[in-house]
Amino acid sequence: MAADQDKKNKQGKPQGSKAPGRDAGKKPKHSDAPVDTGPKTPPRLKVRYDAEIRGKLTEKFGLKNPMQMPKLEKIVLNVNMGRHIEGTKIPPHVKATVLETLVKVTGQKPVVVKAKKSVSNFKLREGFESAAMVTIRRDRMWHFLDRLINLATPRIKDFRGLSDTAFDRQGNYAMGLTEQGVFPEINMADAQFTHGMHINMCFARSNKELSRFVLEQLGMPFKKPEDK
Repeated sequence: MAADQDKKNKQGKPQGSKAPGRDAGKKPKHSDAPVDTGPKTPPRLKVRYDAEIRGKLTEKFGLKNPMQMPKLEKIVLNVNMGRHIEGTKIPPHVKATVLETLVKVTGQKPVVVKAKKSVSNFKLREGFESAAMVTIRRDRMWHFLDRLINLATPRIKDFRGLSDTAFDRQGNYAMGLTEQGVFPEINMADAQFTHGMHINMCFARSNKELSRFVLEQLGMPFKKPEDK
């Protein structure tokens, strides 16, 4: 009789039921359904590169294989804070201003770089913070380059064009800005001090001529021959 009663209890109990209170306090599992974040707009400079510039590279340089095409891999921004060192540390307001600038300009959290060796003339000691940098890739990189070309460079004082000689053998291009206020995201009224930054555009499968052609086609305002 007892065995029959236990069998009835097991049959009457719904499958998958658990003892009450066993999962109390646990967070429900997230659904596997995709979250609708709205349509994403592809970077217009990347669209231009794929639709127009690749064809021009084939016509001018004979690059038919897609793996031969120069590729913009990343953009690295670097801000030196070493000249503001007081004693052995960077003042908190200097560090906060620089990090805030890089976050607003790139949308990423920067990394604080420490000195690898001691240099007495620059008041640097090994292991102490000296700079901040951030590396951007993919769509965020293309959006930043678009703002740099079309919004930031026209706001440079007495701007006469960027140098077209700052390429290395691999085709990487480097430029510098003297103040962060050229970016529309920065409100200089709230900035505690003015600082510049170095911007490095890193290419793969490229050289000086290829990288210059790509950047020029993207709208990079290089100096004209008559202005040199």
